[in-house]
Amino acid sequence: MWLYFDNELTAPGEDDYGFVYEIINNVTGRRYIGKKFFWSRKTKQVKGKKKRYLAESDWKEYFGSNEELSKDVKELGQDKFTRTILKLCRSKGECSYFEAKFQFDLGVIEKPEEFYNSWIMVRVHRKHLIKSKS
Repeated sequence: MWLYFDNELTAPGEDDYGFVYEIINNVTGRRYIGKKFFWSRKTKQVKGKKKRYLAESDWKEYFGSNEELSKDVKELGQDKFTRTILKLCRSKGECSYFEAKFQFDLGVIEKPEEFYNSWIMVRVHRKHLIKSKS
């Protein structure tokens, strides 16, 4: 279950492309900040031609890409973790920007005892934020 302002989010809004999230290990208190997209581009064969389309991603079951976090989820069980959406975003660029902003603001790299995050990777441009809800 994903929480957004203390309510369960079961479907994305019409303009939402993805979100920035926090996963908290309720046993140790360690956290992970990441991003996830609601949609992914897929292709299928139609009459011998490749057609591209948007399909819903695995966001409802997603528990992050960090190996250490994944190991803890497997060992402790999903019920020992809280998944919270920090910000809904309208584009990939906006997701990347706000993921990095949260990570830098919280100092995830400097606090390995508090955060699972071990690196920050981002490449954004000012125009990525034009669609931002703020």
